[in-house]
Amino acid sequence: MIRGIASFIAALNGNLKRGQIAAGFAWGLIFGLIPAGNFFWILFFLISFCFRHHHGSKLLVMAIIKVLFFAIWPLTDALGWEVLHVESLVPFYTILYNMPFVPFSRFNNTLVAGGITAGVVLWIPMYILVRSLIPSYRKNLAPKIRNSKLVQNINKAPFINNLVKAVQIIHDKADFLG
Repeated sequence: MIRGIASFIAALNGNLKRGQIAAGFAWGLIFGLIPAGNFFWILFFLISFCFRHHHGSKLLVMAIIKVLFFAIWPLTDALGWEVLHVESLVPFYTILYNMPFVPFSRFNNTLVAGGITAGVVLWIPMYILVRSLIPSYRKNLAPKIRNSKLVQNINKAPFINNLVKAVQIIHDKADFLG
């Protein structure tokens, strides 16, 4: 757990390409919106490993969205209902439903349909937003956070001290590996 958090902090503050961090955030958004354990969640998860992105940011964003899912699910449910009731797509959904094994993907569940739709539609805006915010964070916000009295006091705690050491080790490895 500490190593994952340390990896994310090191990536955000280090030399990792901002596109990789942004892609991790975007993938995390998709995984957070689609109900876990669903066929499409597993399919997207496997596909995500074919692309370069920061896995720590993916898991962090996914966890945050899963924690907040109770507040988001009415929106994804309503979106899924709308997508499943598009009149021109109903014959296509009927064909899919009558195919072997396809109904087990639960594509006709409003939460699944809404989560997939929202995740795919929001992937590019999330990527662009995070990619554009990272340089500003690195230049303006990170030094202020690092030098604040609150962070200085928190760093004295043993757990946080271990976390800072882990971040430094990971950051040094990333600089060494190029």
